[in-house]
Amino acid sequence: MSNNQPTPKNNFDVIIIGSGPGGEGAAMGLTKAGFKVAIIERENSVGGGCTHWGTIPSKSLRHAVSRIIEFNQNPLYCNDTSTLHRTFSQILHHAAEVVSKQTRMRQGFYDRNHCQIIHGEAKFVDHHTVSVTSSDGSIDHFSAERFIIATGSRPYQPAEVDFNHSRVYDSDSILQLAHDPRHILIYGAGVIGCEYASIFRGLGVKVDLINTRQRLLEFLDNEMSDSLSYHLSNTGTMIRNDEVFETIEGTDDGVILHLKSGKKMRADCLLYANGRTGNTDKLGLEHVGLDADSRGQLQVNSNYQTVVEHIYAVGDVIGYPSLASAAYDQGRFVAQAISTGKAQGQLIANIPTGIYTLPEISSVGQTEQQLTAAKIPYEVGRSQFKHLARAQIAGTEVGSLKILFHRETKQILGIHCFGERAAEIIHIGQAIMEQKGEGNTIEYFANTTFNYPTMAEAFRVAALNGLNRLF
Repeated sequence: MSNNQPTPKNNFDVIIIGSGPGGEGAAMGLTKAGFKVAIIERENSVGGGCTHWGTIPSKSLRHAVSRIIEFNQNPLYCNDTSTLHRTFSQILHHAAEVVSKQTRMRQGFYDRNHCQIIHGEAKFVDHHTVSVTSSDGSIDHFSAERFIIATGSRPYQPAEVDFNHSRVYDSDSILQLAHDPRHILIYGAGVIGCEYASIFRGLGVKVDLINTRQRLLEFLDNEMSDSLSYHLSNTGTMIRNDEVFETIEGTDDGVILHLKSGKKMRADCLLYANGRTGNTDKLGLEHVGLDADSRGQLQVNSNYQTVVEHIYAVGDVIGYPSLASAAYDQGRFVAQAISTGKAQGQLIANIPTGIYTLPEISSVGQTEQQLTAAKIPYEVGRSQFKHLARAQIAGTEVGSLKILFHRETKQILGIHCFGERAAEIIHIGQAIMEQKGEGNTIEYFANTTFNYPTMAEAFRVAALNGLNRLF
């Protein structure tokens, strides 16, 4: 059944397409500003890719694996006869519980703020109307003065790879992995590929990680990238750099990967984790005069407006930085733009990076190679986790903290951390880096008193180390 004309109750001030972090940030800001808002979500529960297939489940899996490793390496808990072993499908239950909690919490936000949720697939039919096809096939129409596209992204699937094969997965479908592979090929060594390599290797699965670039995570400081390569290799992950696939051949019981270099590799299954694409192909953008680029992404201005002034876009669908936290902020900013005529805030210049491998990596600011290329006279302060009392107590002695600072002004230019809890530790340094005036120098860490023993103390150790290098 189709209802072609929106009824008054189907008419809104703003319709948001997608209930991930970007859509949620926009919805909360607009409802609080008094707008009549609806959010269209094609899945049967809110939260978007971040909650259901990306950030939340993968970090939940990582946490479970890291606790298993911690248990097995601690002589207090286990001995040669009592190691703890879990399969990937077993630890998926933990991830599912966290996803459920997150979904319920986020549903509550919409309910409390009287934001209507419409379930179904949205498609523009004209400049102010969308059709929504629900799961039973019925179609309704909804109209609004303004629209926000917050549809996120999905794993890139090249046409020549058969993702319908039972042993070929992407980073979404891997969460339905039912059998327990002894050997997995991971094609693509970006953030997602490296994180899943850590997870599977931590479970004792043989891992081959195929990197299409010359080094892992080239955007990182070289020292952090090298540390990750060393630790992945040291735990038994086989890394092959600078390789590109020729064909991916699915068999009855596995996958054979043919590389352009002539090599062949075989495993029980393959995770294809090489790139993502914006979810814009089913939106009917041609009906409103919008064009997405080859990655499915939309261009926006500083108010997050597309070239069609009453249609805005936020989150992965506009590209960099493609982070859940940034998408939520962009949603808040677009709500400001709609309610006041101008986005009051903007993303900070130094957006932190958190990579949830085993161990974690996190960084903020510039890398050594960037500073060297720009001929900025910097110095380095280092702290090794193995020298910190808290790390010794916790048994998390792998890792280090590095502070890069200007030789003359002592201003902090970059912070890079490798080790357990790196993504938390980095924020202490970020808070000082973001201070204005003379409050953002490395001397803050040398002159402040830290709790002892803590991991935060790494900043004081690194600061003293760096200042001692000056002459």
